[in-house]
Amino acid sequence: MSLDIITSPVLEPVRHAFFGRAGGASSGVFAGLNCGQGSTDQAEAVTINRRRVAEAMGVPAEALVGVNQVHSADVVVVEGPLATRPRADALVTRVPGLALSVLTADCQPVLFADAEAGVIGAAHAGWKGTLGGVLEATVAAMERLGARTNRIHAAIGPTISQRAYEVGPEFMDQILAEDPRAARHFASGKGDRLLFDLPGYGLQRLRQAGLGEAAWTRHCTYSMADRFFSYRRSVHAREADYGRLIAAIRL
Repeated sequence: MSLDIITSPVLEPVRHAFFGRAGGASSGVFAGLNCGQGSTDQAEAVTINRRRVAEAMGVPAEALVGVNQVHSADVVVVEGPLATRPRADALVTRVPGLALSVLTADCQPVLFADAEAGVIGAAHAGWKGTLGGVLEATVAAMERLGARTNRIHAAIGPTISQRAYEVGPEFMDQILAEDPRAARHFASGKGDRLLFDLPGYGLQRLRQAGLGEAAWTRHCTYSMADRFFSYRRSVHAREADYGRLIAAIRL
């Protein structure tokens, strides 16, 4: 089975991909292209999957770089293959031939590019990281490498959509206490439940940062089980673990 690759016109001509779960070597709850090194999947299967992603991106396996994601706003400047994965949630580079990657399973995978400056970035942005400023921190790190904010384009890949992201009032209170501008991304659900628009909130933060262009691919990880992994869906199904999707970008 071939790989399921989603691209965004806002990032062209920079090479990038949001990968679905098709075309991988994993089985069971991880069936498909699970690239999560921190999952309980067989390490050999994950290695095969990541090698297929590297091949699709046109780089050797060691040039597919990522971080140990911790829901932070920390950004790593990458200048070559990484011997170990630092604790962070975003990467930036101006070095050709490196594929920056992030893993997600409902959170936002966000890829960035200033094609003119030759600077790219990738961020893992769940609600906590988005609220904490990981998107803005990635833009700032790209600027330090020579990018210009108004030339940076960003694409949000497959993530959980508002209709599937049910939260409680305490979640909304926590978000609004730090960012009252997020209020418009909550809709009423059943009873006291609310529905949170994570990609809408991500786009708001990107546009307020002054980016030249930002867009979401409009794929929902939760509702498209045959195509994407979803942490929340795995919890509802009482599964022991879940696969991780990968997104990558390279110069």
